[in-house]
Amino acid sequence: MRQSGILMHITSLPGSYGVGTMGKHAYEFVDFLQEAGQSCWQILPLTPTGYGDSPYQSCSAYAGNHYLIDLDMLVEDGLLEKAQLEELHWCDREDKADFGLQYQVRLEVLRSAFSNFSGSPEFDRFCTENGFWLSDFALFMALKDRTGGQPWYCWENGLKRREPEAVWKARQDLRKEIRFYCFVQYTFYRQWNALHAYASEKGICIIGDVPIYVPLDSVDVWSNPELFQLDEDLKPVAVAGCPPDGFSEDGQLWGNPLYRWNAMKLDGYGWWMHRLEAAGTLYDVVRLDHFRGFESYWSVPYGDETARDGKWVKGPGIDFINAVKKRMPKLRLIAEDLGFLTQEVLDLRDEAGYPGMKVLGFAFDSREPSAYLPHAYIPNTVCYTGTHDNMTMRQWFDTASADAVEYAREYMNLNEDEGLVWGAIRTAYSSVSELCIVPMQDYLELGAEGRMNFPGTMSNANWTWRMKDGIINRSLAKRIRRLAQLYDRLGDQKKNSASTAVSYQIGENEL
Repeated sequence: MRQSGILMHITSLPGSYGVGTMGKHAYEFVDFLQEAGQSCWQILPLTPTGYGDSPYQSCSAYAGNHYLIDLDMLVEDGLLEKAQLEELHWCDREDKADFGLQYQVRLEVLRSAFSNFSGSPEFDRFCTENGFWLSDFALFMALKDRTGGQPWYCWENGLKRREPEAVWKARQDLRKEIRFYCFVQYTFYRQWNALHAYASEKGICIIGDVPIYVPLDSVDVWSNPELFQLDEDLKPVAVAGCPPDGFSEDGQLWGNPLYRWNAMKLDGYGWWMHRLEAAGTLYDVVRLDHFRGFESYWSVPYGDETARDGKWVKGPGIDFINAVKKRMPKLRLIAEDLGFLTQEVLDLRDEAGYPGMKVLGFAFDSREPSAYLPHAYIPNTVCYTGTHDNMTMRQWFDTASADAVEYAREYMNLNEDEGLVWGAIRTAYSSVSELCIVPMQDYLELGAEGRMNFPGTMSNANWTWRMKDGIINRSLAKRIRRLAQLYDRLGDQKKNSASTAVSYQIGENEL
């Protein structure tokens, strides 16, 4: 079934408290997706942001990002006062998320809500059902608070090495803080499950993201050091990255500890199975980040300042894929198969049967044949105009070489009346790919100001883009829906008329 969707992370939604949340504007966006004839909403990882405010560097593979908790809903629950929220400074610009401010104030507001929370059977049940990850996560966060945010590998030796007596004592000493972090996760999941259910009612499928790696300073590594390439002192032996390429002469040094795949295999890759099962509950479809790393991964000696001297090391390959399929036969996966690809990676993806990604923005930089040109696609793919790591289409047209732009104009039959960006969107919709995903920034024809992330860089511009309130309107929904209808991408939305009644507040002005 041919479908289409929009890529936009929850943090990019408008709202009153400095960052997009799972509140009113998220529900309005679901309504907009339905009216626009879309079947999917693709988001970035929901886990807490880490180094560089990246959702791909999270302290937990399971926990939810507390920035996404909607505070107005906590007012409705009687846990906060509206006046209390209005007294705080949340942002300097409504079109940019300020994670520094979130870091300063968000947890303290949630502590205030917790002080008014008396518990419930539902909360107790949540803690019991999620104890396999929640217990260690809450302790981990409480210990970080007690140590002033120190990474676990700088803690006292007993806690660093998780000696039973030291861990037991910490649990006793920090019971209140542990309960607070359980409350935060309970609140996050309660709000997310309600939003997810609403999207399902509206026929909207949620596509979520699972990063291939976790950072060193994470509860996952602290709790399972034997599964990672660490030495006797619990320091990494080698770390993850990408080799040098045309975009970076030094490659990309991510710094994440690498897995001991042989150790993981001993219990059928249990750590990964639990992680993917949780993701399969959280989302309807899972995009598996850096899929090529399961065939071979770039291993960089720990301590190197660049990724230049890394080497390719074989990953778990089809053995891991078969374990996933046996354990979770109904799990729907998309393989993020971008970057340096060998025939072995392509063969693994095809043997797995997962749809790969085709990015239209990669197609026109050379007159050489490109696998990203739509005539080379097959149906079992997902076509994107761009991703969160790429330029917007407007930025590409503004900065690409004259030859590349002319090639794109000729190939996609672009004209000024339709607009270059909308012509590219039309081309993506017309492809044979069963699923077409367009970033919200492209529908809004934003340039460099709309870019979400520049890989391999540290910048306060990364991850901060937000959509202005009121910018989505019926005219835009109608135009998007027309494309979905024209190219048979309405999917299950066919049963909903173009005049579907919606509850979101949309602007009346044309874009």
